[in-house]
Amino acid sequence: MGSATVSIGAFPALLPELGRDAGLADWELGTVAGAFGFARMVADIPVGLFITHHLRRALLLSPLLVSAGVLALASGGPLPVLIGARAVMGLGHALGIVAGLTAILRYQATGRLASALSAFELSAMLGVLGATVVVGLLPSSMPWNAALLAACAPQLLSILTMPLVLASLPAETRGTGRPLFARRAAGGTAAVTPAVVLAFAAGGVIAITYATLEQFVIPLRGDREFGLSRAGIARLLMTVQLVDIACLLPAGMLADRRGTAGVLGVMLLTFGAGTALVAFGGFAALIVGCALFGAGMAAWTLPLSLLRAETPPEQVGWRTALYRVGVDGGIFLGPFASGFLAGPSPWLLPGLMTALLLVIGLVLVADQAGLTAVRGLRRGPRGPGAEGARR
Repeated sequence: MGSATVSIGAFPALLPELGRDAGLADWELGTVAGAFGFARMVADIPVGLFITHHLRRALLLSPLLVSAGVLALASGGPLPVLIGARAVMGLGHALGIVAGLTAILRYQATGRLASALSAFELSAMLGVLGATVVVGLLPSSMPWNAALLAACAPQLLSILTMPLVLASLPAETRGTGRPLFARRAAGGTAAVTPAVVLAFAAGGVIAITYATLEQFVIPLRGDREFGLSRAGIARLLMTVQLVDIACLLPAGMLADRRGTAGVLGVMLLTFGAGTALVAFGGFAALIVGCALFGAGMAAWTLPLSLLRAETPPEQVGWRTALYRVGVDGGIFLGPFASGFLAGPSPWLLPGLMTALLLVIGLVLVADQAGLTAVRGLRRGPRGPGAEGARR
């Protein structure tokens, strides 16, 4: 996963140059950036049905499609080719991410699920950070498409390491009885609980905010309002990624020990504060906002821990795919809507996302506090007189 996500890290810092070279308007830039998330959103349901019985095939196809999309994007256009290239990249990432998350959710049987999911996200973020660093270090005279290919070269590792990935998974049953697409391997329908609703809401809002800030607000504010070069924009994005990487594993470990809902709620509140600073602050506030943005992004996989607690193992792939529809829809909607709102109402989408992050965060913190109080009442008082009090 680390080598498969380098294209995600390389693209945002090159977005302004791509737009100038291809002569794209803001709405066209937003469409090219958003095509990646749109393709993932459209592909998630078929991918979820596919991986019920064909997890290995999904993992094998993913790096091949991502690499093909990068090559097409590096061709430089015209606009339909750029949009199609981003869509192919999105399809490849949908296969890899849904299949990878499903493998962890299905086969991770210990009590450290949040830590395992955070480690998976950490590997992805290391790939994103590595590509951003490469783009920032390459000479500014190098054309954007050459810089893209150089930063995405580690994707070859995804193909080379695939035999090891497949060997780590339990063998799939063979024969003609396995349908190409299926909702579940066995069992009934999983219930929709309040925790499931909160998990879907948190995942969608995180995704919209992340895509809005990283793929539109930060690159274009840095370029147009603060006159930053490619390297300057890359440094802002690296700030986000470094803080995210530093917080990922501690966040997962804390969620395993203290409860996912409370940790997720606090991190959403942090994310909301960072969003406000990135979108509306001056340059110093923008830097602080990038750091808070990174800390909040460490909550990226925590909604899946809430979801897994409410989902039987045989339906994990299907429900993960449904969850990813909301997440990838947000990744598409963020830059796409930003491109259309950049002229008349540039404040609208970041302001709305700030409010939603704060509201969902407060609900989760209150929910965790309520659960803690209930557990305390069930345990009863301690110390002298405790037995009489329990009676």
